[in-house]
Amino acid sequence: MRRTALAVAAAFVLGALSHAAYAANPPKLDDALVHLRYALNALKRAEVADKATANRDQAVQLTEKAIDEVNKGIQANATK
Repeated sequence: MRRTALAVAAAFVLGALSHAAYAANPPKLDDALVHLRYALNALKRAEVADKATANRDQAVQLTEKAIDEVNKGIQANATK
C-alpha cells in the first residue's frame, strides 16, 4: 500500500514538473519526458493490493496524458 501511494505521488509530482517544463527550454522538456517514461514503467510494474489497483491505473492514465502533453510541447517548440 505504501509503495502504491509513493508511486502515485511520484507520478503527480513528475506530472507537475513536466507541466512546468512545458513552458521552459526544449532540453528541459526532453528531461521531463525521460522522467515521465521512467515513472510510467515503475507504475506499470508496481505490485499493489486489490484496493489500490484503481489508484495505480489512474496514475498510469495521468502519466500517459502528461507524456502526451510534453510531446506536444516538444513538437510546438520544434515548429518555432
